[in-house]
Amino acid sequence: MARSLDSYFKSRRKRLRKRFGTAHPGFARVAQSIASRQGIPIKRARAILAARTRAASAAAKRRNPRLKRVRG
Repeated sequence: MARSLDSYFKSRRKRLRKRFGTAHPGFARVAQSIASRQGIPIKRARAILAARTRAASAAAKRRNPRLKRVRG
């Protein structure tokens, strides 16, 4: 049974708040989290995060225009 999109985002926000204390911690803290979880250098974690940010959907960019700030 498929969950509604609303409940998916609600649970995702809840997980983010549990891990970081806010709805979204920012680029640097997420990159640090990726680096520590995957055991990779912070520079590589930033590259991974930037690549996924560039690949964000048009709908995501409408919801969060700051995604457009990532160069590349």
